[in-house]
Amino acid sequence: MIIGCPTEIKTREYRVGLTPAAVTALCDSGHTVRIQQGAGLGAGFADEDYIAAGASITDVDSVFEADMIVKVKEPQAVERARLREGQLLFTYLHLAPDPAQTDDLLASGCTAIAYETVTDRTGGLPLLAPMSEVAGRLAPQVGAWSLQKANGGRGVLMGGVPGVGPAEVTVIGGGVVGTHAARIAAGMGAQVTVLDLSLPRLRQLDDQFSSQFRTRYASKANIAELIATSDMVIGAVLIPGAAAPKLVSRADLATMKPGAVLVDVAIDQGGCFETSKATTHDDPIYEVDGIVHYCVANMPGAVARTSTIALGNATMPFVQKLANLGWQAACRADAHLAEGLNIHAGQITNEPVARALGRDWVAPADLLG
Repeated sequence: MIIGCPTEIKTREYRVGLTPAAVTALCDSGHTVRIQQGAGLGAGFADEDYIAAGASITDVDSVFEADMIVKVKEPQAVERARLREGQLLFTYLHLAPDPAQTDDLLASGCTAIAYETVTDRTGGLPLLAPMSEVAGRLAPQVGAWSLQKANGGRGVLMGGVPGVGPAEVTVIGGGVVGTHAARIAAGMGAQVTVLDLSLPRLRQLDDQFSSQFRTRYASKANIAELIATSDMVIGAVLIPGAAAPKLVSRADLATMKPGAVLVDVAIDQGGCFETSKATTHDDPIYEVDGIVHYCVANMPGAVARTSTIALGNATMPFVQKLANLGWQAACRADAHLAEGLNIHAGQITNEPVARALGRDWVAPADLLG
């Protein structure tokens, strides 16, 4: 199979879909790999590294002629125009809040498998997890920067100092993002509370981290109580494939401290705050009713080398399987990979995505036989 890896063109996106190590593995299996010139530079991989691994360095036109395109972020409009019928796209998609992307992918006739809906035997999301870990660990860091007075925040230091209390941080969601965010925020000296709807998950967190942060049930009343006293609120909720629920309304902002910060890690799925809108690393924050919002849609891109290697460790077995078997045989052999199928030949093939967009859908099993 011919596999193409383009340079990411989303604003300030420095990650790359394939590492040189991945190229070596693919070439050793008999595949041809085309890397767009300069694709790995943002993550610290030179073109020479890819050539040594067995890839050819080409232009964007040649890359998009490949049988399978491996990316990081969802294809931008100019990239979607290059996709064709029968081509396989393997990347993050986050279609639920993005009807324009969905329409373009449907019109292209391509087959698109989304990292974020591939599952594992435990019900986890193995290709989302590494970037969730990165984003979770980044969230308190960017939130602390946003809290600085020069950036519009309250001017509160996360860990305080002797005689002055630390920041109060609320994390909504106790999954991968929320757990990592809470650990880092607590490590910075903040007083942290994690909210979740799952009592078993709250018990796990309490058993493991009770000395580091507190847990509360994510009722509407508890959310309202905690955000009113918080210096920072981190949104870390996820419904696989679907749009994120809106857990903090604009009216709720009036109850918050002026200059408090909202960090919406769920922004890729539409965000969990009513006032969230996607931002970029060039212009990451904005203010609504005196509350600072940080809503960068590709947070892990800020630490591109760590993120690229972590993502590559997770995606490589699936890339190899798709290349060796073709997408249909690979999905028949691996039901968890089949859960990643979002688009095929002009049809939506993921129920949560279809429901979020109000569209019809076809079950992957009906296509695979």
